[in-house]
Amino acid sequence: MLVVGAGPAGSIAALVLARAGVRVGVVDRSAFPRDKLCGDTLNPGALSILDRLGIGAAVRQQALPIIGMTVTGPRHAAVTGSYPEDLNGLAILRRDFDGLLLDAAIAAGAELSCGVRVRAPVTECGRVVGVETDEGPVRARVVIAADGRRSTLAFALGLAAFARAPRRWAFGTYFEGVDGLTSRGEMHIRSDGYIGVAPLPGGVTNVCVVRGRGAPWRARTPASIVDDAIGADPDLRERFRRARQVAPLATLGPLAVDARAAGCPGLLLAGDAAGFVDPMTGDGLRFALRGGELAAAAALEEIASGTAAFAALQSARVREFSRKWRINRALRSLVGSPAGISLAATVAARWGAPVEYLIGVAGDCDVARA
Repeated sequence: MLVVGAGPAGSIAALVLARAGVRVGVVDRSAFPRDKLCGDTLNPGALSILDRLGIGAAVRQQALPIIGMTVTGPRHAAVTGSYPEDLNGLAILRRDFDGLLLDAAIAAGAELSCGVRVRAPVTECGRVVGVETDEGPVRARVVIAADGRRSTLAFALGLAAFARAPRRWAFGTYFEGVDGLTSRGEMHIRSDGYIGVAPLPGGVTNVCVVRGRGAPWRARTPASIVDDAIGADPDLRERFRRARQVAPLATLGPLAVDARAAGCPGLLLAGDAAGFVDPMTGDGLRFALRGGELAAAAALEEIASGTAAFAALQSARVREFSRKWRINRALRSLVGSPAGISLAATVAARWGAPVEYLIGVAGDCDVARA
């Protein structure tokens, strides 16, 4: 078995496979630990997966608890919601989180090779039988592509492509000295996109600005986008007056990736390689973790039966994620519509129940309790 990509989806897939007694290799072009643009939060549903795999306690030791979300909109509309008392999420730097998952996979028996760039899939008679790397070909009975939203393997095989719409970019960095932080994550939805704010261990704050194609930011330099977004926002400007940026700006985009299938004979997709949506609901890491589990289960089925399991993986992903996909698409459309945002802000100012419900749904609280 070969897993391409040592992020959360790839590490979880490798962990499950290694624990099942499969010899599994993991390759990644990066050296670890490495930074990654992300909201740096795990919702209750994601945390329940880690607990089930026996690694939740190790993650908690390096994380801050997140008890809910604060969502704001135009005209100072704001709703604060809490997860149920017996549930919480976590905030943790991705470099720390990814390292913990990868260490768990290695401890289970996975073999890691860093600094290996995968160039293309190797196919024989319509089946993927390995990958071509910058160090030569590597053969495997089954390959799991967990190599991110710009997946070399998924794109090369026509399994994934950037979505035509919406086309948005994310700009993220870290600050110290931000005022008004609580034990909740924050999502500030505006007519031209949204701004995510999350407290992290050590007094650091994650700030991620997402903007759409054609927005005024296109005329400015990327380095100014976060500062300009905060400076122009009356709800955030004063809270950042004493803050200091402590990390370079990272840029990611276009964000949305559509996948037409979960793999092909000999190849299974996991994580962002299997499709990526705007992470405004804060559930991106649950998609990655659970997607890694599902890909590993499909790989075990394919190894045992000798029959391609990508169709079974697709069915499993639809059963697992279809409800959240629909919600995320609806919210994506809402954020892309100034009129929709205006209406939602008016409703939220008078009636917070719908937003509170969405906070629970975004947190996968029902999944966490299952």
